[in-house]
Amino acid sequence: MDIATAPKLVLVDGSSYLFRAYHALPPLTTALDQPTGAIYGVINMLRKLIKEAQPDYFAVVFDSKQKNFRHDLFAEYKAQRETMPEALQSQIAPLHELIKALGVPLLVIDGV
Repeated sequence: MDIATAPKLVLVDGSSYLFRAYHALPPLTTALDQPTGAIYGVINMLRKLIKEAQPDYFAVVFDSKQKNFRHDLFAEYKAQRETMPEALQSQIAPLHELIKALGVPLLVIDGV
C-alpha cells in the first residue's frame, strides 16, 4: 500500500476549532438569548473539512476538563490563561451533542 491508496485519517482539534469560531464570528444567539456562534462556526468548518478532505476515518478531539500530563511536567501550565467566557463555555455541551448526533466520533480523554 502506498500513500496514495492508504486510508485517510483526519483528527480535528475541536478545542482549537471552538476558540477559532468563537472569536471569528459575531455573537450569534437563539431567540432565548443562548449563544450559538461558536457552534455554528465549528459545524460549518467540520462540514467543509469532511467535504474537501473526504477522509476514510474522521473524529473530533476536545480537551478534557481534567488536568493532563502537561500539568505534571510544568506546574504553571495554563496558569496565566484567562477564564473561558460563559458565552463560550455554554456552547461546549450542545456542540458535543450535535457532533455526536451527526455521527461523528467525539473524543474527550482525561489526562491527555
